[in-house]
Amino acid sequence: MVFPDKPVAHLLGSNGPVHAVTYSASPGNYILTGSADRSIRLYNPFPSTSVPEIRPSSSAKPAIPQGRLIQTYAAHGYEVTCLAVASDNESFVSGGGDRAVFLWDVSRAVTTRRFGGSAAQGGHSARVNCVSFAGDGDSLVASGGFDTTVRLWDVRNASGFRPVQVLDEARDSVTSLVVRGAEVVAGSVDGRVRSYDVRMGRCTTDVMGASVVSLDVTRDGKAMLVGSLDSKLRLMDRDNGTCLRAYSDPLWKSEELRVQSLLGGREKYVVAGDEMTGDPAAMAADGSGSGRIWAWDLLSGKVVAKVTVPWGPPGYEARKKTVGKDGKPKVRNNVISCMAWREGGWGDQFCVGGTSGVVTVFGAL
Repeated sequence: MVFPDKPVAHLLGSNGPVHAVTYSASPGNYILTGSADRSIRLYNPFPSTSVPEIRPSSSAKPAIPQGRLIQTYAAHGYEVTCLAVASDNESFVSGGGDRAVFLWDVSRAVTTRRFGGSAAQGGHSARVNCVSFAGDGDSLVASGGFDTTVRLWDVRNASGFRPVQVLDEARDSVTSLVVRGAEVVAGSVDGRVRSYDVRMGRCTTDVMGASVVSLDVTRDGKAMLVGSLDSKLRLMDRDNGTCLRAYSDPLWKSEELRVQSLLGGREKYVVAGDEMTGDPAAMAADGSGSGRIWAWDLLSGKVVAKVTVPWGPPGYEARKKTVGKDGKPKVRNNVISCMAWREGGWGDQFCVGGTSGVVTVFGAL
């Protein structure tokens, strides 16, 4: 497949940067977003009959349509940092800066569980960075946080605030989680990726060196993509811990911010956001506040796409300008920090979110 690099929809409504995006479970017709304004939003990105087509005879670019906001979910007291959708699409889980992990009923727009009401009750003692469903029938929720722990919660226990298990081997913030069957894979700022076999009580550690901020695992479970703060993405062999391929570019930097990366296009591509520090001259010259995403060929490691992400639709100026240290106004860059690919990387589109608060959906026109 050709890399889907054309913006095909904008999702508006957030009053702050977007920190988390995810598709609904297969067939992935809906998108959930979590943002700094403490809200979660559910969108239908294509409420009309089809994605607009560019006709060869027409030189004018069609307007990028806006997705329809279906529902807004509010319960968090601080920014929403992470989201995960259950396989039946009837519930989702969220985590945030208020240390809370909520289980939501999608149709009723209410929380049905709050896991760990406080640190004294077994909850996280700091910001929650990542969440995932786990167990048979999504009977468990896994959450990782700034308090260096991964906690497992029983969805079926209506009265229990305490986790059923705490994985506390990390020595710094847990930034990313992937769950495969009875296995929980966690990335940490301490430069380690820990793979837990929950049933066997076994932990395997891969030492990356630099702080780990993003994880993705291939569908067959044999390799994992690790994003770290040394401006490199690495595809690691999960059996022997060797690096199969590294992905980088002199203009792509990942040194300070938690920028997400993933496998997409049926595992043909490695895709990552951009913290916009790699090419200051180009950013200053651009002057539009646009962001960027990068795509590498999985096998060759070569850059196949460097895609501009607009700040938003034409005329969208929300929080675009800020005051610099010199007291003069300047245009903010749209730092792309979160992304999701439809159907777990096997669909025909993906979406990205960042500083501007607008989520942009990309597809092939």
